[in-house]
Amino acid sequence: MNVDRLAARQKWSRTYSKRNRLRVRTPKLPMAVLCLVVFCAFPSANPAQVPVYEITHAESTIKFGVDSSVSIKGTFDKWSATIKFSSTDARSGVLDIEIQADSVDTGSGLKNNKLKGKDFFDVKDSPIITFKSTKVVQTGPNTFDLEGDFTIRGVTKTEKLTLTSTGKGSTSGSIDGTMAFDRKDYGMNKGIPFIKIANRVEVNVSLKWKWIGGPPLVFQQ
Repeated sequence: MNVDRLAARQKWSRTYSKRNRLRVRTPKLPMAVLCLVVFCAFPSANPAQVPVYEITHAESTIKFGVDSSVSIKGTFDKWSATIKFSSTDARSGVLDIEIQADSVDTGSGLKNNKLKGKDFFDVKDSPIITFKSTKVVQTGPNTFDLEGDFTIRGVTKTEKLTLTSTGKGSTSGSIDGTMAFDRKDYGMNKGIPFIKIANRVEVNVSLKWKWIGGPPLVFQQ
């Protein structure tokens, strides 16, 4: 009888051990299936599902000007810009502009050097000027207000770029706009000897674009 009991215990022990091993292994299959379901339910975004546009640098310009007793106007020769959309709604666009401050060109070496110095652009410590839109408001059939983070001299503030778009419904066009800011808000408090300079600085962008692919944009007005 003791022999029978010992055999029964050994059989029960082997069965229990086998069940435990199955319990450990079994969850792996449902987890793998679950991961597969999640991957299929939430596929990665397909670039073809959104409009794709490219800024053509050679045909575009970024200029600036400030009212003064001696003309101070110029362009930036080195910059990059992108516009990306997360949907077909034109208001989903994000405009990114990055300017190399030391590429300023007023047509005068003396003015260029002054603007590159610590009193103005301070290109040594703050070589990049940026604007990144954070909100798009359509104000008319072809006009938009873009609020965004503007950074110059290492100072970032919210500014507004007012744009007019051309070429709606075609494969190329332009966005032309103006942004004005107070230079003293960004630490440009000094002037230039013998020249009277206003505080308001105006930046003008003319960005030519071409359609690369994806569905057409939808305008709300």
